[in-house]
Amino acid sequence: MSGRTAPFQSVRQALRLLETVASCPDGLAEDELARRSGLPPQALPQLLRMLCHDGYLRRQTDGGYAAGQTLLALGSAEERRQARQARLQAALDALRDSIGAAIYLARYTDGELIVTHTSDTPDIPPVNEWVDFRSAAHATAIGKCLLGQLDDDGRRDHLARHRAARLTSRTITDQRTLLSSLDRQPATMPVLDLQEYAVGTLCAAVPLTAGASVACLALSLPVGQAHRLRRAAEALNRQAAPALLTLVV
Repeated sequence: MSGRTAPFQSVRQALRLLETVASCPDGLAEDELARRSGLPPQALPQLLRMLCHDGYLRRQTDGGYAAGQTLLALGSAEERRQARQARLQAALDALRDSIGAAIYLARYTDGELIVTHTSDTPDIPPVNEWVDFRSAAHATAIGKCLLGQLDDDGRRDHLARHRAARLTSRTITDQRTLLSSLDRQPATMPVLDLQEYAVGTLCAAVPLTAGASVACLALSLPVGQAHRLRRAAEALNRQAAPALLTLVV
C-alpha cells in the first residue's frame, strides 16, 4: 500500500468494519468480523483499538465487538432527522391538499433566501422558477415576507447584493418604494405577489417566527384562480402555526 493511498484505504476498512458491526446488534467476535467484512485479519487489531477508543465500537465481556455509543448516536440522530423531515413533508402535503395550492417552505440563512421544501402535484404544479428565487426576493411573496422579518440594515444589505431587476411590468424595482412597502406590511397579514415575479402566477406568504429564525410558508396559484387567493392566503395564515410545530419538534 503506497503512502498516498494508505489513509484512504484505512478509512474504507474502518467504514467496512462499522457497516459489518451495525448489521449485527448482538456483536461479533474478531474472527467473525474478519470473515464477514472481508478484511485481512492482520488489519483488524489496530482498527478495532482505534474505533473502540473513539466510542464507535465497544468491547463486549465475551471478547466480541458491538456498536458503541458514538455510532449509535450517529444512527439515532439521522433517524430523528429523517423522521422530522417526513413529518414536515406530511404537514406541507396536508396543507397543499387542504388549500388546493402548491406550498413552499423557505428560510433566510446566511444572507440568502432558500426554499427548503415544496409540496405540489401534477394537478397542482409549482411556480416555474424562471429566475433564481435567491435573486428575486424583491418580486416574490416569499422574498418580501422574509425581508420583512429583517431589520432595515439587513434589508438594505440584501438589496445591495441582489439588485431589483424588472421581471414583469408589475415588479417593484425602486428600492425606496420597496422598503416603504415592507415597512407598511401588517405583521398579521399575508404578503402577496400579484404577477410581480411571473406573468400568470399569484403567490401569498406568511411568516414563521421561532426564536431568531427567519422563515415563511407560501402558496402559489395560477392567475385564473385569482378569486381563490384571499381565502387560500387566510387558510395558510391560520394553519401556519401547526405546520411550525411540526417544523421545530
